[in-house]
Amino acid sequence: MTEQITPLDERDGPRDECGVFGIYAPEHDVSRLAYFALYALQHRGQESAGIAAADRGGYIITQRALGLVNQVFKEHDLRALAGDLTIGHVRYSTTGSNEWENSQPVHRSAGANGNRELALAHNGNLINAVELHAELRAQGVQFSSTSDSEIIAALISTNPAEKLEDAVADVLPRLKGAFSTVVMTNDKVVAFRDPAGLRPLSLGQLDGRFCVASETCAFDIIGAKAMRDVLPGEVVTLSEKGLSTKQVVSGEREAFCVFEYIYFARPDSRMNGELLQAARGRMGEILARDAPVPGADLVIAVPDSGNPAARGFARAAGLPQDDGLIKNRYVARTFIQPGQELRKHGLRLKFNPLPEIVGGKKLVVVDDSIVRGNTTRQIVQMLRDAGAAEVHMRISAPPIKHPCFYGIDMSKREEMIAHNRTPAEVAAELGADSLAYLSLAGVYEAVNGDRARHCDACFSGEYPLPGTEAGQAKDAFELPLASSGV
Repeated sequence: MTEQITPLDERDGPRDECGVFGIYAPEHDVSRLAYFALYALQHRGQESAGIAAADRGGYIITQRALGLVNQVFKEHDLRALAGDLTIGHVRYSTTGSNEWENSQPVHRSAGANGNRELALAHNGNLINAVELHAELRAQGVQFSSTSDSEIIAALISTNPAEKLEDAVADVLPRLKGAFSTVVMTNDKVVAFRDPAGLRPLSLGQLDGRFCVASETCAFDIIGAKAMRDVLPGEVVTLSEKGLSTKQVVSGEREAFCVFEYIYFARPDSRMNGELLQAARGRMGEILARDAPVPGADLVIAVPDSGNPAARGFARAAGLPQDDGLIKNRYVARTFIQPGQELRKHGLRLKFNPLPEIVGGKKLVVVDDSIVRGNTTRQIVQMLRDAGAAEVHMRISAPPIKHPCFYGIDMSKREEMIAHNRTPAEVAAELGADSLAYLSLAGVYEAVNGDRARHCDACFSGEYPLPGTEAGQAKDAFELPLASSGV
């Protein structure tokens, strides 16, 4: 019997989706700007990275590979990617295989498979990918990957419209699901967002030129100024003429992913006008108000994603806060297993408790979310082994009970620890003295938002897009087409 080895991941929480970037700026070293923008977006995907660049009127050059941004690109690579415009992508696959063919940007050449050469990078997940794929195959269109992103690229490249932005405007209403996308030809970058605005996409300005990115933190690192969010259903064109926009679909029910506020995005990013560091701090404050721990001695975070909420909790509760768990920030994902001797200590590769800080204390331990609970269970035990008198878990999100079909890997419903369990039952399963979640109302209070303009399906099971059928859409999609569009 062969033992099945699972890679040691940093957390068992939801998987970050992907990050995209695009810029038209002939006066700048655009590929170098793309490199640093992707570096800022690295948290959104750690499996592969890619950049496509072109001179006006020239060919598109694409480089992509498995690995982190600083592993994929070296100095000579950026020199080879010189041009006037570029797009970039960092990827984590939600359901597709981690293969080079599924890395992005997708590059479609002119000729038999299309009318125009283009490169495309996509963050999201199509829920009608099977239907579109079958339609294109029936027309003789060939594919080189199992990515729903290549479906979008094929639809645009084969569209008869003369202008890229017109082709995008024609294709956009046919796409169903989540798609914040950048696409380029040799003379312009076009960005567009699904009509529900499920995934984020922002517009920025750099010395009179324009750029787009999944998060505003990418603008900060390259010295660009954040202007606004790309609107749901909007097509934005960056070219020698500057910036032009077109609202292709309007009036649809907005459904921005509320989990972006809680966990996915970097805390220094701004989304819908909210600085996420501040919003996450308010989540902790509301959690302290609604689920206090009487007689607690100390608040600690599960670093790093639990830090802002832990500070907010401590602030509102009037409790001291300290670092009871130290995180090794030089560890991302490792496929080197510790061996039987070290296996029981495997989590210490990521976190190490401090007995001098937590010993004898009644702890409030704040984290942003729990999905399967494997890591949380080990952390609770490690804190007890370090001498903690009591361990009370406080989670700055509601219980995750439902899968996401819009580009996030959140495990199957049956694997989720909150599935068919009360908070008290989850606490017992984790070995904690108590556990409380932030309510959905508390989340919207913290982000100054409302349910009518957000998606919270992973908490509520209420999917905003017609045709999203829990337990069916994802299974049907995975069988013929392993999705990797994020």
